Amino acid sequence: MTGRMHKGWHGGGRGQGRGPRGGWQQADLPDTGDAAAWLRGRLPDDWFVGAPEVTIDREEIVIVGELPAVQGDFPDTDAGRAEKAAAAAGRISRFREETRDERIDIARQAEHRYQRKVAWGARIGDVEELFTTASVPVMTRLRQPERMVLDTLVDSGVARSRSDALAWAVRLVGRNADTWLADLREAMAKVDELRTRGPE
Repeated sequence: MTGRMHKGWHGGGRGQGRGPRGGWQQADLPDTGDAAAWLRGRLPDDWFVGAPEVTIDREEIVIVGELPAVQGDFPDTDAGRAEKAAAAAGRISRFREETRDERIDIARQAEHRYQRKVAWGARIGDVEELFTTASVPVMTRLRQPERMVLDTLVDSGVARSRSDALAWAVRLVGRNADTWLADLREAMAKVDELRTRGPE
């Protein structure tokens, strides 16, 4: 069978399990190192093309699977591409409705096992839709120069509020510093492994 947001770790398919499990922040949470294998065994074999992409942080597990491509001839024109995207969106909608009850059951089991909320998504090519993902408030204290950055984004219409501006800034950093963040998480995983192993 067939994991972004935090680009935490990916279960099977597009990546292998790299969990953000480090430090004091997660000391009281169950380990998610076996989540990819658990999901591989629990999900129906015919849902996705390959293993689903799984992303995990401290609050949420997001499972996104690739659905079979839409069949048919779509001309390489603006209208044809729009029709193909509409057909993909329709198939994703059908998958969401037809699998709702079973997804709820699987989510309950995973939430009990890993103590995190579970969200779902589906993708066909470039068309992707996430279902009921969590929006988690994050509190922080900012000095005046930092607040002025947020206020500039609000005053210019880029963001509706300071919180929206902060979320926009985090998304921008995530896109432009993806390689650095991946290297940082890999280093954190190595530190966790050494801490778990202890002195030999």
